[in-house]
Amino acid sequence: QVQLVESGGGLVQAGGSLRLSCAASGRTFSNVVMGWFRQAPGKEREFVAAITWSGGNTNYADSVKGRFTISRDNAKNRVYLQMSSLKPEDTAVYYCALGNNFIQYRYWGQGTQVTVSS
Repeated sequence: QVQLVESGGGLVQAGGSLRLSCAASGRTFSNVVMGWFRQAPGKEREFVAAITWSGGNTNYADSVKGRFTISRDNAKNRVYLQMSSLKPEDTAVYYCALGNNFIQYRYWGQGTQVTVSS
């Protein structure tokens, strides 16, 4: 079974930066997509960013374009989310996910809390 473990969450002031990491294990990757989602209290889980494992093609939610950058290290089976110019509305639990494309995701991590203070 594929296992995804997020790390790097924490408390940061508005305007600050934070980098999240997702470690994947249990499978040899090829034509898959790894993505980041987030869920704030009282809100539905929303898509943040995704990247294709082989080619590095990316996709971002409009709300984070220009501020967040997704990347991956194939040798380490890790995906990262570099978050800059953070806003209080970015506060949420961030989840790492693996899927077949940008839309359908099958495996999920447990999440890591990101809190942005104003």
